[in-house]
This record gives sequence, structure tokens and C-alpha cells, in this order.
Amino acid sequence: MPFTTGVITNTNVTGTAASNIVVNTRNIDLSNTAIITVQIFASVNSTVFHTDYATSYIVLPNAYDVREFFIAGNVAYEVQINVLNTTSAIMSVFGLDGFGNLVNDQRILQSDMSFITSLSPPM
Repeated sequence: MPFTTGVITNTNVTGTAASNIVVNTRNIDLSNTAIITVQIFASVNSTVFHTDYATSYIVLPNAYDVREFFIAGNVAYEVQINVLNTTSAIMSVFGLDGFGNLVNDQRILQSDMSFITSLSPPM
């Protein structure tokens, strides 16, 4: 099931800009491994988006995974996440400022993400 955060504005003008984003995954399935694909699209000028990251990894049953991605200098970004092999993975995305503090306006829980039919092709 693929999800997107939608486009997130990442400038000091609208609050605190994130230097990094953290993607958290918790697999509460007790028997199936979660196969996670994360794609992060970013823009330095708000008009052209490029693929900053495209990675896949597994999260074992009843385990969690925390991944951090550097996005400083981008004025906007979008995180797309796809989960295969289980319907019991819970995800969240958080922005971190240059000091490692949470950026309150960049807190996206799974319930805040939108379902999409497929991940976007890399740009």
C-alpha cells in the first residue's frame, strides 16, 4: 500500500526549515517481514522536483526501523512510502532542524498521509 506525505514546504519563511527528515517504520505483524520502499522527491526552487532518495529495506516482524535523510537546501519535499508483504506496518515522517530538534510543522503521522495507487517514477 503506497502513501504520500504530499508536498511539504521547507523554508524559514513559513517556520523552521528541516535539515533532515526521519522516516519511522514499526512492523507490528508477528510473523511477516515488511518490505519498505521510500522515495523522497525534493526541490531547491519550488518548480522542479528531483529524486533525492530511492531506497528499499526490510523491517522484521515485531520490529522497528528509523532512517534519516539529509534534505537541507530544499524548499519543498515529498516522501512516498510503499509497504509490501504485510498490512501491519505503521509509518511516520518527522523533520529535524540543523540542531536535531523536531520541526513541529513537519510531523506527519500515517493517518495524515494520503493513499496513492503507486509510487511516482523517479525523476
